[in-house]
Amino acid sequence: MAWNWQRSDWPQFSWDPARMRKAEERFLLGAGVFAGTVKHLGTADQDQLTVETISAEAVTTSEIEGEILDRASVQSSIRKQLGLDADARRVRPAEQGIAEMMVDLYRSSGAPLTDTMIFGWHQMLVKGRADLIDIGRYRTGDEPMQVVSGPVHAPKVHFEAPPSSRVPAEMMRFMKWFNVTAPGGAEPLPALTRAGIAHLYFETIHPFEDGNGRIGRGISEKALAQALGHPTLTALAMTILIRRKAYYQALEEANKDNEITPWLSWFAGIALEAQKRTEVRVEFLIDKTKLLDRLRGQLKDRQEKALLRVLREGPEGFKGGLSAGNYATITGASPATATRDLADMVAKGALVRTGERRHARYAVGIPLRPVLPVTVDQSGDLTLEPECTAATDPSPADRVFCPTPREGTSSGSVSG
Repeated sequence: MAWNWQRSDWPQFSWDPARMRKAEERFLLGAGVFAGTVKHLGTADQDQLTVETISAEAVTTSEIEGEILDRASVQSSIRKQLGLDADARRVRPAEQGIAEMMVDLYRSSGAPLTDTMIFGWHQMLVKGRADLIDIGRYRTGDEPMQVVSGPVHAPKVHFEAPPSSRVPAEMMRFMKWFNVTAPGGAEPLPALTRAGIAHLYFETIHPFEDGNGRIGRGISEKALAQALGHPTLTALAMTILIRRKAYYQALEEANKDNEITPWLSWFAGIALEAQKRTEVRVEFLIDKTKLLDRLRGQLKDRQEKALLRVLREGPEGFKGGLSAGNYATITGASPATATRDLADMVAKGALVRTGERRHARYAVGIPLRPVLPVTVDQSGDLTLEPECTAATDPSPADRVFCPTPREGTSSGSVSG
C-alpha cells in the first residue's frame, strides 16, 4: 500500500470547497455569538473561562494518547503561568509541561509558526521524560515511524510516516504552507479547511519521537484562533476524545490519499461541535453567577463549599452525579447531616436530585445544554445526530458518536 506521502501528488491536497462552505459560514457565525456571550462575563469569570478551557484541552489532548493527568494540578500550573492566584500544590513534570505548552500556544496564537516554537512545545511536552533520544528536535532514528496495534507477533500497521531523513525538509515545507495560508498570508484559506489540513499534514510527517498528536492538535487550535483574530481555544481535544474511535479511523483513511474531502468534512463537524461545547461553557458560567447570586446568604458554609466544588467540574458536573458520600467527603459532614444538607439544597434549587435512597444523585440546578454531534453531508448541509448519543448518561461531555467519513468529490487544491 502507498501512503499519502508516497504518492506523486504529495502534498498537493485536493478537496471540494463547496462541501465546506456552510460549515465555514457556521463557524464564523458561531464565533460572533461566542464573542457576544463572553462580553456578559466579568473579569473573574473570563479568567476562569480561560483557565478551564486551557486545562480541559490540556487534560483531554493527553488522554487521547492514553496519558491520564491530574486536572487540579494542570489548572494550578496554568493559573501560575497566567499570573493568577494559584494554590501551592506540587505539580508533576507531566502536568507542568502540558500546561506550559498550552499557555504558550494560547499566548502565541497570532505569531507565525516556526521550528523554534514547535521545538519549544516538544521540550515542554516531554518534560521529565528519560526514555526519549530526540527532545526538542526532529526524530533521527533509523527505524520506521509506525502507528501500530495488535499483538507484538502480528501487529497491524495503521500508518507509516516518512523516514527521519525527510523530516526537516518536509517540516520546512509544512511551516511555509501554514504561514502563507494564514489570514493575511499570500494564499489564505478558510478557517476549518486550513485547521483540518494542518492537522492531517503535520500528523502525516510525524516529526517527533513522541508527542505528535498533542502538538498536531495544538497547531489546529492555532489555526482556528488565527482565523478569529484573537487568542482562544475551542474544545477541540475534548470533542476528539469523545469521538476518539472515529478520529483514528478518519485519520487512517485520510493517510491513504491526497483527496481529503471526507477528512475535512469529518473535521469540520468536530470543530463545530467543539465550538458549541465552548459556548456552552460560557453560558454555564453566566448561569453559575446567577445561581450563586440568588443563593447568597441562604446556604451554610459547608453547603456552599460542596456547591462550589461541583461547579468547578463545569457543565459536565461530577461523572455519575454527586452522592451523599461525595458530599460527606468534601465537607466532613456525617451521613445524616449530608442527607439533610442535600435535601435543603434541593429545596432551595441549588441542586436537582435523581434516583432514590442510596441511588440518589445530585447535579447543579443549572439546565443542561446538550451538545449534539454535527456531520457535513455530501451536499455540504449540516446535520445534528441525536440518535447517536448515549441515552444512559445525560452529561454532554460523555455523549458517544462514531460516524464514518463519507466520500466526496475532488476540486480545489493547495500545494506545499
